[in-house]
Amino acid sequence: MEKLRELYQKEVVPAMIKKFQYKSVMEVPKLEKIVINIGLGDIKENPKSLENAMNDLTQITGQRPIVTKAKKSIAAFKVREGVNMGCKVTLRANKMYDFAYKFFNVALPRVRDFRGVSGKSFDGRGNYAIGVKEQLIFPEIEYDKVDKIRGMDIIFVTTAKTDEEAKELLKLMGMPFKN
Repeated sequence: MEKLRELYQKEVVPAMIKKFQYKSVMEVPKLEKIVINIGLGDIKENPKSLENAMNDLTQITGQRPIVTKAKKSIAAFKVREGVNMGCKVTLRANKMYDFAYKFFNVALPRVRDFRGVSGKSFDGRGNYAIGVKEQLIFPEIEYDKVDKIRGMDIIFVTTAKTDEEAKELLKLMGMPFKN
């Protein structure tokens, strides 16, 4: 699974230097981390859903997630400060590249009616966020063992200064953007 790291060094860096006229290899943006987050709205009715979501995330990423807690109390949503709200994983180094390769080449093509991801989900600082509606697109998840279909947010954090640089970086790494 070192394919993506090799691709970055052999093809992405020279292409980025050529397109953006960087003076040094160190100026070329790179993928810093990938954060995968599952938010649970049904945790009050089904306390076991947090455990199931954590197991799913562990299977997908190969890393144990941490529990996220509510920062503020919101009466309208019946949420108190400090209550468990979901789980997240931050991937770096080899696990990050392995996950990105699997996401681009295995999981995204399994999405129903997939025509590419939107190029508008950048935050202005070179980071890209994508929402996935179901965890079943990942090959590690067995359909029969799923208690509930859960979505997740996947954020690609890059060292790019602009969205244009980040989009080019992700495109060269294999992210299938819509035309």
